[in-house]
Amino acid sequence: MKTPSGHDVYGIGAEYPTAGALYEAAKRVRDAGFKRWDVHSPFPIHGMDDAMGLGKSWLSAPVLAGGVTGLLTAAVLEFGPSSILYPLIVHGKPRNFWTVPAFFPIMFELTVLFSAFSAFFAVLIMNGLPRWNHPVFNWDRFTRATNDGFFLIIEARDPRFTEVEARQLLEESGGQHITLIHED
Repeated sequence: MKTPSGHDVYGIGAEYPTAGALYEAAKRVRDAGFKRWDVHSPFPIHGMDDAMGLGKSWLSAPVLAGGVTGLLTAAVLEFGPSSILYPLIVHGKPRNFWTVPAFFPIMFELTVLFSAFSAFFAVLIMNGLPRWNHPVFNWDRFTRATNDGFFLIIEARDPRFTEVEARQLLEESGGQHITLIHED
């Protein structure tokens, strides 16, 4: 889909006068069956996740995998040399499983370190970053999103997206300044 000026369409956006109006519009867009859309406001709106139909984030899976990897890495790096490669008896202390308490700090540190790195990189990947300029910044009114503007944007890549249907839905939900947003 192209804009009248020949640019690729990213989506269609509307501005709402209040947080409550945006909340109600989000419920209408969710009920209309759209899947690729988002809301933008200068502050978090209580209950917006439910209004948008968002479920639990998948971020916990990579973080768990990173934590388990860190724990296993620490275990291999500690038990390998002390129990298998260089088994030394120091002051009569055991060199088997009973030495675990001495290894807890390193296990904890590597679990936290690997979890943090996996969370950081998973967030980057899940959000499609780095992206130097998002298409919504091509919309002049969107500069108010961090000040006093409430916006709802339906992406053109949504399977249900047609310009006419999306525009009509945004108008019926009380959207103002409804605009096609171009990619570049």
